[in-house]
Amino acid sequence: MLAVSLGVAGEIVAQKFLIASRFEIVEQNYKCPIGEIDLVATRAGVLYFIEVKTRTSTKYGWPAEAVTPKKQRKLRQLALYYLAKHPSAVPVNFGVVEVLYDRYQIKYQVNFIPNAF
Repeated sequence: MLAVSLGVAGEIVAQKFLIASRFEIVEQNYKCPIGEIDLVATRAGVLYFIEVKTRTSTKYGWPAEAVTPKKQRKLRQLALYYLAKHPSAVPVNFGVVEVLYDRYQIKYQVNFIPNAF
């Protein structure tokens, strides 16, 4: 059996959640010279740059709290790079998908935060 990391599992769960929420996934793990964007998606004429954060507990805070101001600046730079390579006239939104994994009940709790920053 092939095991995947908690982060990879969280990204898979996040994608399924977004698709069920009527998002179209445009890119996953978009890599460029300055970094990586977890997900680029569209819904209702809006382009979303989405960071996925997965945790097994909230002991050290909610997953979205890990998207620090420094990380937010980086994501904005990545979005500008993406838009330079893929011009678009649609509005842009930065979102975070929080995934909490309960390893005892083997289930995930997912929370999408649009306009996260």
